[in-house]
Amino acid sequence: MNNPQNPFDAEEQARMDAERDFETNDFDDDNDFEAASEANDEASRMAPSEVEAAAEALQAAATQIETLTEEVASLKDRLLREMAEMENLRRRSAKEKIDASKFAITGFARDMISVGDNLDRALQALPADVRENAADEIKNLFTGVEMTNQEMLNVFDRNGIKQLNPKDEKFNPNFHQAMFEVPNTEIPNGTITEVVQIGYAIGDRVLRPALVGVSKGGPKFAPQAVADTTTTTEPDLGGSIDTSA
Repeated sequence: MNNPQNPFDAEEQARMDAERDFETNDFDDDNDFEAASEANDEASRMAPSEVEAAAEALQAAATQIETLTEEVASLKDRLLREMAEMENLRRRSAKEKIDASKFAITGFARDMISVGDNLDRALQALPADVRENAADEIKNLFTGVEMTNQEMLNVFDRNGIKQLNPKDEKFNPNFHQAMFEVPNTEIPNGTITEVVQIGYAIGDRVLRPALVGVSKGGPKFAPQAVADTTTTTEPDLGGSIDTSA
């Protein structure tokens, strides 16, 4: 005995037969033609909705990609800025560390300058002719003061403290303080003709400017030769600091 046909299978078979008949124009009657037309219309109605859904999905994906691209660019910019800030911080910290080590004795050095001034005054108080004719005790005392003064200058030198004694050099307002002007047309204008008081500097920082007299009325300073710019900025102790660099 045969099993009864499933009604759903029969309906599906009928739909497939209608579509085949519509495509081949092979219809048994008008009912078959109408069924095939309805099936084709339904398929036509579904196609645009699927295309529209796909287009919307693509648009959403494109929008998301654009948003993510902007976020990546923003994060990259922030990262570069923070890296630059950290590099600047590292450089500032390194410079502050060097300056702290280099200028740690600035206050002490300023106090010791007055000691050096007193030793210089003691040495200048005894003229050379008087010294030659002085008793041995006075000569020995004078020699001791000279040695003490020289040792102090050596200590200054070891700690980067230099004297500013810029006689016959060009006036530099960063290291020198003009006390008066001397009219002189034979030497370049702005030449230091006299040092009233020796100055001191530690590195490129002035502890005390040199008090000087400056010439006026002469020709302008000639440009320095290129070779002069390669000279050291720390001359021998007792000389002046070359500030042209």
